[in-house]
Amino acid sequence: MKKNTHHLLVWMIGLGGLGGLLLPSPSCADAFTDVMQPIFSSHCIQCHGKDGKVKGKLNLLEIKSLGELAANPELLENLIDVIDFQEMPPEDEPQLSEAQRLAILAAFEDLLEGADKAMPQAPIRRMNRFQYNNAVIDLFALDRVVFQLPERMLRGKSGYFDPEKGKMPQEVIAGSRPLGKSQLIEPRLNGVGPFPQDLRAEHGYDNRGDHLSMSTMLLESFLELSQSIVQSDDFGPRTVGIWHAFFADPYASDPNPKPDPESSEADPVPSEAEKTALLETRIEPFLTRAFRRPVSTDLLNRYVAHALGELNRGVRFTDVMKEIASAAIASPRFLYLYDAGSDAGSALDPVRLNDYDLASRLSFFVWGSIPDQALLDLAEAGTLSDEAVLDAQIDRMLMHKRSQRFCDRFPAQWLQLERLISSVPDRNHFPQFYFSKYRMSMYFMLEPLLLFETVYLENRSILEFIDSDYAYWSDPLKKSYEKPKEKAGGNPTKIPFKRIALTDRRRGGLITTAATMTMTSGPEHSNPITRGAWLLTVFFNDPPDPAPADVPALDEKPPPGEENLTLRERLSAHRERADCAGCHEKIDPLGFALENYGPTGIWRDSYENGRKIDMQGELFRSRKFENIIEFKDAILAEKDRFARAFSEHVMSYALAREIAPADSGSIDKIAAAVIADDFRLHTVIKEVIKSDSFQLKATPQTKPK
Repeated sequence: MKKNTHHLLVWMIGLGGLGGLLLPSPSCADAFTDVMQPIFSSHCIQCHGKDGKVKGKLNLLEIKSLGELAANPELLENLIDVIDFQEMPPEDEPQLSEAQRLAILAAFEDLLEGADKAMPQAPIRRMNRFQYNNAVIDLFALDRVVFQLPERMLRGKSGYFDPEKGKMPQEVIAGSRPLGKSQLIEPRLNGVGPFPQDLRAEHGYDNRGDHLSMSTMLLESFLELSQSIVQSDDFGPRTVGIWHAFFADPYASDPNPKPDPESSEADPVPSEAEKTALLETRIEPFLTRAFRRPVSTDLLNRYVAHALGELNRGVRFTDVMKEIASAAIASPRFLYLYDAGSDAGSALDPVRLNDYDLASRLSFFVWGSIPDQALLDLAEAGTLSDEAVLDAQIDRMLMHKRSQRFCDRFPAQWLQLERLISSVPDRNHFPQFYFSKYRMSMYFMLEPLLLFETVYLENRSILEFIDSDYAYWSDPLKKSYEKPKEKAGGNPTKIPFKRIALTDRRRGGLITTAATMTMTSGPEHSNPITRGAWLLTVFFNDPPDPAPADVPALDEKPPPGEENLTLRERLSAHRERADCAGCHEKIDPLGFALENYGPTGIWRDSYENGRKIDMQGELFRSRKFENIIEFKDAILAEKDRFARAFSEHVMSYALAREIAPADSGSIDKIAAAVIADDFRLHTVIKEVIKSDSFQLKATPQTKPK
């Protein structure tokens, strides 16, 4: 949704195109009767109300006043989107003049701005396994991962990710674990296995509350997992950074004492009070860090009493502390992410997060993990939410190496790159795609991820995601692009990617990478519908509705009589159905714009049947293009729209929920700040954190016991 700021002027201009209607003065204008209803009647009700015809379950004739519209912010947002994207009216219906379109957009946006919009409650959710892995690493200061994570699609060697340097190296060694099992295997805790990979929401991310439930079986698995972690052969003084501060027995003068026959001295036996004080000193800060907020005296006493009882039974001190640690990381207080309840505030009147909740929300967004001690200390002092302090902490976190975790998960999910793992082009048609037991997709996967990391590390413009004059290519990937008929091959265990300058704008950016083209194609032919839907979803946050269940998929091979047709001609039947035409009007131009890229991302000028590829079209019914360069320029001309859509994606990832109408004001401010700062990526992240949507909560007073 694009915010118009010149509402009154546009409103008055628009009225001139409504059959000569004029307003005596703005103060007595009735936006509903003088602006909306005339446009509804002349351009909309033919499909949305007239003669009982109701498409999309929307009957505009049933809406009788501004109040009814204002009471439905979701409908207002949808109306704004379809008019702003020029999806409505359909191509075969009378079109709005530009003045009319801007006038009704202004009226809708003013109405939405003043409407009561309920802020969704941040979902109570368990950590996903990526967050759990990171949280355990940070809590114990481990020097290795807890378990392997295939969803971390990019593995880098030699620690090239260093935000403080502000520069991506010219060459990096990288691998893709899901597609090359022998690539860059990381040290991990012996004997510890992960729980199942978490589901990703449709058009969303794998940190959503409704996808992160906790069954009884999974709860038992977390308990077993916590025990396997602290009992691992690799869990000890050499690998655990907090070992001496938390696990080591302070009363053992030597962990491996040698008997001295001439000495009768033994290790001192501490009193009950001394043991209690020691346990409190160690357990209280550990639980505060694990649970991300101060622990109550009652809760602390329960942990201390258990530990004291075990010590008095003769259990070794280190083993007792392992029990405490295991119980902590299997506790719902560790596993669940939630905002503390509040006696004040509601969905319509949210309140500010307390500083501990802000620290958690901040750290799980940028670092995918628990807050560090610096954040907790500021939360304890009550100063984290101070503007200057928060700005400094955001900068510190963005410059920390842990911010690589944001790059580990957000771009892969935003771009839906997991689809590449299951992409299997036909071996007979694309033999160059396969070598040894591997696929070229292991190289394809890394190009977009390395570009994202470059934009992050160098704080570059997000417009480079659309078109960039550089890329990171391995030699096999470069050969695949430049000599597609030759097999590329390569050493799958050590893959250097080099930064190269691009002079051909057919390459560059994320849209035209081999990864994107391959994962949005079928085994034998490209799929403009899938590509167009992907582009709408990822780059404009405007996912089309699912296809009707009774619409058959296009056959991979043309049926008899269609061998000489172009793909555009074969797909024309889908547009003939009334219930399909609306979506195809917005999907097809984007999908066919990429038709010069074959099913494995290789450039082509014609199909196998010799027919020349026709990729020309019009973006949002307003920007015509005749080649891929003009198509990229058309998207860049909509850069403000892209900045807003990208900000919505980042916001959704940060809040672990869908974007709601209540977020529209925050998104407006974020997009404006990003545009004003040359579209820099760090600005997107900073402004999301500083937004009301991020810092407010609508959480009732419910506290776990």
